Amino acid sequence: MIWSLAKVLLFLLIVATLTMGAGILMDTGGGIRINVANYEFTLGPLQALITFLVMVVLVWLLMRLVGLMVAVLRFLNGDETAISRYFDRNRERKGFQALSEGLLALAAGEGRLALNRAIKAEKYLADPHLTTLLVAQAAEAAGDTKRATEAYKELLSSDTTRFVAIRGLLKQKLTEGDVETAQKLAAKALELKPRHLETQDILLKLQAESRDWKGARSTLGAKLKAGALPRDVYRRRDAVLALQQAQGVLAEGASVEAREAAIEANRQSPDLIPAAAMAARALADKGDKKGATRVLKKAWDAKPHPDLAAAFADIEPAETPAQRLKRFGTLVANHPQHEETRLLMAELHIAAEEFPEARRALGDIVETHPTQRALAIMAAIERGEGADEAVVRGWLARAVTAPRGPQWCCDKCHAVHAIWDPICDNCGGFDTLSWREPPERSGPSATGAELLPLMVSPPKPAVEPEVEAPVPSAPEAPREPDVIDLEAIVRRGG
Repeated sequence: MIWSLAKVLLFLLIVATLTMGAGILMDTGGGIRINVANYEFTLGPLQALITFLVMVVLVWLLMRLVGLMVAVLRFLNGDETAISRYFDRNRERKGFQALSEGLLALAAGEGRLALNRAIKAEKYLADPHLTTLLVAQAAEAAGDTKRATEAYKELLSSDTTRFVAIRGLLKQKLTEGDVETAQKLAAKALELKPRHLETQDILLKLQAESRDWKGARSTLGAKLKAGALPRDVYRRRDAVLALQQAQGVLAEGASVEAREAAIEANRQSPDLIPAAAMAARALADKGDKKGATRVLKKAWDAKPHPDLAAAFADIEPAETPAQRLKRFGTLVANHPQHEETRLLMAELHIAAEEFPEARRALGDIVETHPTQRALAIMAAIERGEGADEAVVRGWLARAVTAPRGPQWCCDKCHAVHAIWDPICDNCGGFDTLSWREPPERSGPSATGAELLPLMVSPPKPAVEPEVEAPVPSAPEAPREPDVIDLEAIVRRGG
């Protein structure tokens, strides 16, 4: 309110001042006389002032007109002028409008529309960092792979956009299935940005799939430096890669290097079962049987496993069954009630022909957790104790339809593997195999194999007193390709 009043008063003061000045000029005598080409002009003070102001305006207009003409000439010559800036602003406005429409279309999944808008933006804007990148991504969304590749190659020339271009080409090669080129591009991208997590994961996966264990260990170290991997997880995965590197060296015939690599893998992750088994065999080959025993006991205490038992048996391959039974007591001492321990001891007693001891070692596993291995061991015990053949075949028939027990199972896709491998053959997951029991599917089988125990059950005694009824032979149990060799276990106990 006060400011508005002050502005009104200031306006009135200016008007009054001008009016007073004009009155003074009117009352002032004299004037200005101008002679031009025999013409004489006499101007009073007020007229002279008005004429001066008009001339100033005319000169200003003339200067602006001259400036406009110069600007037109410079514009026609290609120089930057106000006119060129006007047209540039107009082009930029249209270009940014097309760019925004292209981004919106790309986000909406309209590839063709996004590509059209990107081409229009590229026409109006002189910024390839934005337009060429949009063209590449819009061409990918529209399915125009050739146009996208050309756009990404254009972006390779600039240091600012080189990483984005390599990343785009990398995804294209992965889609095409060109793994070799994709791995080279991923390595180059990681060289440009060593802390880029997505590139690290892609390169590590490609190196693992191509069995480049040395390069995979280097990439894993980069993930640790970038803080993308906890140290304990790093040790475990580095041990997995070191183990595979050792196996690769062993396949090439360099046993010393393989032995050292296996021992290093076990040192980094003592609970890694394949590494412990390989390290124990490597130490045994060097003559360090105590060291091999120590490695296997530590791994067995972490997780009992048949591969560890097999490696422990290889330490003394020439020992008798009784000696082996005694020596294995030191391995299983800390886990006497573990299921793997009980199954192992039952097998050792069968090998030593101590069948009652084998039955006691097996306990009630065949009732509480009947697996193929447990039932096959029970069949071997029955045969070793002289049971009827039908009883033995009954146990074997039960084993055919029983669960397989713990196996190497992928934690991501639940695919079962016969041997441990760092890469799942089904889903490609890295270090996803764990020793556990896979989920069993319930329901009748297509062949009716679950009826086999009824078909081979012990027969009733014959009625005729003079002639003993022959025991009907049981049908041969069908074998599955992944089922363990049950007859071999039975023969070993016979």
